[in-house]
Amino acid sequence: MRRADKPKPKKQKKKTDSPSVSRLKEMLGVLRQHDIMHGVNPEKLRLILEDMGPTYVKLGQIMSMRSDILPQAYCDELVHLRADVKPMPFSQVQQVIEQEYGASIQSIFSDIDPEPLGAASIAQVHAATLKDKSRVVVKVQRPGIQETMSQDITLMRKAVRILKAVSDLGDTLDFSAIIDEMWMVAQQEMNFLLEAEHMEEFSRLNREIEYVTCPKVDQSLTTSRVLVMEYVEGVQVDDLKALRQQGYDIKEIGVKLAENYCKQVLDDAFFHADPHPGNIWIRDGKIVWLDLGMMGRLTSRDKHLFRAAIRAVVNNDVYELKNIILTLGVVKGRVNHTRLYTDLDDMVLKYGDMDLGSMNMGQMVQELLELAKNNGIGMPTGVTMLARGVVTMEGVLAACCPEVSFLKIVSAHLAGEAVSDFDLQKELRHKAQAFYNLFSKGIEIPAHLSDVLKMTIKGQTKLNLELTGSEEPLGNIDRMVNRIIVCIITAALLISSSTICTTDMNPKMLGIPLLGALGYIAALILGGWLLFHILRKKK
Repeated sequence: MRRADKPKPKKQKKKTDSPSVSRLKEMLGVLRQHDIMHGVNPEKLRLILEDMGPTYVKLGQIMSMRSDILPQAYCDELVHLRADVKPMPFSQVQQVIEQEYGASIQSIFSDIDPEPLGAASIAQVHAATLKDKSRVVVKVQRPGIQETMSQDITLMRKAVRILKAVSDLGDTLDFSAIIDEMWMVAQQEMNFLLEAEHMEEFSRLNREIEYVTCPKVDQSLTTSRVLVMEYVEGVQVDDLKALRQQGYDIKEIGVKLAENYCKQVLDDAFFHADPHPGNIWIRDGKIVWLDLGMMGRLTSRDKHLFRAAIRAVVNNDVYELKNIILTLGVVKGRVNHTRLYTDLDDMVLKYGDMDLGSMNMGQMVQELLELAKNNGIGMPTGVTMLARGVVTMEGVLAACCPEVSFLKIVSAHLAGEAVSDFDLQKELRHKAQAFYNLFSKGIEIPAHLSDVLKMTIKGQTKLNLELTGSEEPLGNIDRMVNRIIVCIITAALLISSSTICTTDMNPKMLGIPLLGALGYIAALILGGWLLFHILRKKK
């Protein structure tokens, strides 16, 4: 009799990790590879961010501008992330181009250089020649970049929530705002159709300025992942030797560069958010702006407030500057107005004695943002992008032509506008209206005083007293009292548990009454918590 065949065991399907889990494992592998447990130095941090991928490269680029968060040595090292990003293989470049066009790369270009002109965290560029023999630059997006960055942003947000729960650092630094800003910028840069629109808009806004231009876009060959534009042959703005050899006046270039950036900010409210030397070239006597993927915008309201803030600093008007900061920013919590006024007064005094030519506008704007943050006032993204842009622009001017003062040009621009926009008839109407309002309110003062006296006589007057600046000491007293209460509870638990352990109470654990053991455990937890907070406060 034939034995029945044994049923074959079913092969279990190998479990595959979700994309987020796989990405997390990949990131942990990078940290292990760089031996993160033995500390981090500036170079190691840069290498870690490079190996962790484009999201973290972009984060490093933004953090390189935040010396208020990282030590200057780290910021200086992270600046190299702008240009020194590992390029992707040309096979991937070819694959992306052919996927976008649905045709072979040879049918679109008569020639394309496999060596990239430059590589960034989101894309890289190659020189190419079209079928009509015109030379172009092809900007190609890294494959899968959107999905990877989206996963990384999700993991970052989770990490920030954990950081806020276990550390006071999450309250001191607004990591959520940094991540939101980075994600907004990255989404702009990942849409090449939007970059093409930026270039068209920039060209339109600057068409009347003969010495400013940007590359022309080939709209017929541009998609969301491939951007084709004219090839720019010129000299980078910080290559002073080559510029002088070609007969350029370096100071004239610096003045025109500052004037144009001033126009972008104060007139157009549409400005280059990353004006480092690699994005500014000189060709045929013109300043050519490159890489217009990351552009900043100011609302009409923010533009006027920014102008008013500069005037207030130059005119030493602390009261006006305080009102502008409160109007421009987003107040988080309760503002100590006395402290804010004092901080602004100190800042205005610092810059009030300086000559405009010796002022560093980038440093001044950064100090103003830091002051607002310390007083619980957050700034809109357009303003923070502008601050970084101004800092970068002043760095370019300092390297190329240090005798050119950006703030001096800004002040001259504002002064010229004030003269050209002055309308005597309008000013007279405004002053007459203000005088009428003042006179009307003055007539009402005796009636208000009479009401106050009547209420005082009848005992109905109330006095609301607020001790400005008392929140911090009262908060410290509250925390001290809470710790004393925890200490008393811990001592009570120890004494009561010790008393219970002298009895023969059941049930027992490890030979002692269970209730006494639980009391000891609770006392240990509370005591450990108290000791942890005391030691952390000392640090």
